[in-house]
Amino acid sequence: MDVKVTTLAGKEAGKVALSDAIFGLEPREDIIHRVIRWQLAKRQQGTHKTKGRAEIARTGAKMYRQKGTGRARHSSARVPQFRGGGRAHGPVVRSHAHDLPKKVRALGLKHALSAKARADQLIVLDDLSFADGKTKALVDSFAKLGLSNALMIGGNEIDAGFKRAAANIPNVDVLPVQGINVYDILRRGTLVLSKSAVEALEERFK
Repeated sequence: MDVKVTTLAGKEAGKVALSDAIFGLEPREDIIHRVIRWQLAKRQQGTHKTKGRAEIARTGAKMYRQKGTGRARHSSARVPQFRGGGRAHGPVVRSHAHDLPKKVRALGLKHALSAKARADQLIVLDDLSFADGKTKALVDSFAKLGLSNALMIGGNEIDAGFKRAAANIPNVDVLPVQGINVYDILRRGTLVLSKSAVEALEERFK
């Protein structure tokens, strides 16, 4: 699959051949869903907590005598039936993470990349470098490319000027190629890859 390469100024800079094994698959929603669910579950904090009856600071004495009151046979005031008592089967601090095979994770990334390519939401830039470092100038460059909601993937190192200029632009994320992931790809409207990112991805899945 041949895709034209453009510059930040919106000019053509040749073509690049994308591997069909990475960018030409028929996207499968079930695999993409599994990977996104794994990603989101892994980053959940899991710090939710309620107190059980054993953690409530109340007297352990019997509330009132067993017989003769005409009321139910209660013992502890810490039980869930009473206001201020412990909660039954409440949430506890835990990890929500679950396992997902490496091959499925890799396949999910390929399908996400293929989905963007198939939907014509993939742009390849010759380089993500910006000497000016000014946000306003970068916004003008994005306007020429028609970018308002995008994920920008650079090489192993992101140019400092480009990163600084893009930091204040809403709905634009900038990541090195090591940080590419399925959730961020699908969260943004357009996927923008640098030539070095394309090379790194093809080397990774070789």
